[in-house]
Amino acid sequence: MSFEIWLVATAAEELPPLAAAAQSGGATVVVVAVGGRELAQAASAVGAAKVHWIEVGPGLVAEAYGPAVARLAAEAPARVWLSGPSPAARALLGGAAVAAGAALVGGGTAVSLDGQTVLVERNALDGAVIETLAADGPVAVVWDSNEGQPDVSGSASPVLPVAAPAPLAVERRSVEAAAGADGLASAERVVGVGRGVKARADLAMVEDLARALGAEMACSMPIADDLHWYPEERYVGRSGQKIAPLVYLALGISGEPQHMEGVRSAKAVVAVNNNPEAVIFRTATYGVVADLYEFVPALARALEDS
Repeated sequence: MSFEIWLVATAAEELPPLAAAAQSGGATVVVVAVGGRELAQAASAVGAAKVHWIEVGPGLVAEAYGPAVARLAAEAPARVWLSGPSPAARALLGGAAVAAGAALVGGGTAVSLDGQTVLVERNALDGAVIETLAADGPVAVVWDSNEGQPDVSGSASPVLPVAAPAPLAVERRSVEAAAGADGLASAERVVGVGRGVKARADLAMVEDLARALGAEMACSMPIADDLHWYPEERYVGRSGQKIAPLVYLALGISGEPQHMEGVRSAKAVVAVNNNPEAVIFRTATYGVVADLYEFVPALARALEDS
């Protein structure tokens, strides 16, 4: 049975894996491109049936056009919506999900239709298992795979400009980054923290260790984007910073592909996690199964004594 999957994209690099995923499920692809003309052109070249283009005005951000995306979602026949993991794309997808009455799912890796039921596969238990979710209604999925190239046979897709009034009370502001954040990309040693850190106050313990190591601090996306414990400049991942230190010490980080892509060029990854089945141990150079609340003070003391 033919069905439509609508893609929400705010950057050209988000498009290929999303289009490939939709096409592999046998769906007709429709793109909602929120950005500049270059994004619209990139969307036209991924084998979509059509592209709805919302042009972002000067000085504005893609998220400001959430109402325009929501209007499209309310009128669209789509059973499935997909977006990449970037903050802007996720924000727009959330608005589309509300307008379409869709369930919102994170970590998606495959999507298909079984009769009238939408099947979504996603990583669960730190990637140790693949969970399949079945939904009889609309679903909005944040995609967690950067693999696959779309079928681009045939002519370019038609681009349909969407009339979107300039949003009010939305502006782009320049904010000074936290001290040292600009050195993260060139740092030789980096300490990264994830959801294994239980409280914001506990970051002081890790920061003491980073100072002893002469390292920069980094974090996974939830720490910056959801909890706001660190500014976005410290977030390492597919849609964040890409770093290449000599040593990356990952504390309490599960090792999802979204994060590990940001440290792909590190010479050595040392992972500390209390879960022996954590996904990060599959790719880490060295792995330590330990409670970071015991490991971090112990390592700090060892450095002081050396």
